[in-house]
Amino acid sequence: MDTLTKSVARIVYGLPFAVFGIFHFMRGADMTGMVWLPGGVFWVYLTGIALIAAGISFTIHKYTKWAAWGLVVFLFFTAFTVHFPNVLGGNQASMTGFLKDVMLLGAALHFAGVFTRDQF
Repeated sequence: MDTLTKSVARIVYGLPFAVFGIFHFMRGADMTGMVWLPGGVFWVYLTGIALIAAGISFTIHKYTKWAAWGLVVFLFFTAFTVHFPNVLGGNQASMTGFLKDVMLLGAALHFAGVFTRDQF
């Protein structure tokens, strides 16, 4: 893969995570109902910071391997603790969120593996 394509792939993947992170601050109170841990809004804001950091990391290409692995962990837990229980309860909209997170998880695993082999 050429350098331009790799750079575009990193940016196209990373920037939406930064936007998701900003949404955590804009709609933090609305998201607390999805958090199963005590501390509600604290976790929403903490994950917002982490998502913004990951988005920036991918965009500027610094600590990208760590950002990719952080997204792997975040997306796994989000998919299986936030969306999947609702899918089992028959919530069709949660299936969309679950599948989106699983797809992003697959891409994060790919990036984590690529950044481990060669830092592009």
